[in-house]
Amino acid sequence: MNYATIKWTDIANGEGVRISLFVSGCTHRCKNCFNEIAWDFSYGQPFDEHIQEKILSELGSSFITGISLLGGEPLEPSNQEALYPFIKKVRERYPDKTIWCYTGFVLDEKTGDLKEKHKNTDYTKSLIALFDVLVDGPYVEDLYDIRLKFRGSSNQRVIDVQKTLQEKACVLYMD
Repeated sequence: MNYATIKWTDIANGEGVRISLFVSGCTHRCKNCFNEIAWDFSYGQPFDEHIQEKILSELGSSFITGISLLGGEPLEPSNQEALYPFIKKVRERYPDKTIWCYTGFVLDEKTGDLKEKHKNTDYTKSLIALFDVLVDGPYVEDLYDIRLKFRGSSNQRVIDVQKTLQEKACVLYMD
């Protein structure tokens, strides 16, 4: 997996000051995507052990609330395979830091998988279970609303993942 960029102190993509990892690769091709350059799976730099350790180290800063995964598309099947062991380390090392993920796919709250069945892998359910918040759904330009917090279009949901998985029904983190 490659990553497009990392924002080391981001306040736009989740609550608090966060590290935002923008992965490369996306097949959604949303009209007027804010990060079209990251559609290419080979764009950016390799997500190797060196950069993973740097992120893990920086997450230790007391003012960092957590990590946000964006793209590209973090839940593309090839990205899931690379992200799962890394996010598992984040959760183990920093259980009090929050993990947010932005995806153009839609969560099936009853199963904990993606509704786009062909995008589910052996990692999907386990990876999603590590998240605190999932912002799901494709960006739809006709539904864009600047007043929405942490999402671009009104079809997208900001989901409390842990409560949703427990109740097997969508529990919104915020409207």
